[in-house]
Amino acid sequence: QVQLVESGGGLVQPGGSLRLSCAASRSIFSIAAMGWYRQAPGKQRELVATLTVNETTNYSDSVKGRFTISTDNAKNTMYLQMNSLKPEDTAVYYCNAKVLVGTVILNYWGQGSQVTVSS
Repeated sequence: QVQLVESGGGLVQPGGSLRLSCAASRSIFSIAAMGWYRQAPGKQRELVATLTVNETTNYSDSVKGRFTISTDNAKNTMYLQMNSLKPEDTAVYYCNAKVLVGTVILNYWGQGSQVTVSS
């Protein structure tokens, strides 16, 4: 089992930056993949960025070039650096961890962090 605790959301003006953090309760080396998802009001949850254990990254087209996913293995923490923020980035952001147990992938989620981009 993995507990994920998020921090770092808030209100920022368009063009600004924020960094989200997601602290895991166990070594992230034991996690097959981690990522960030977001859900805007009235919309489905969507993938923002993912990072696998072999350090392969994947970004949605809407954030590519502006957001960066990374980890600090010593702190068991994943980050999402968000630059050049736009109003359409406003959403609740969730961190995700996928743990492989045998042939089954278990999904764990953080509590969610509100990011609001507005002037």
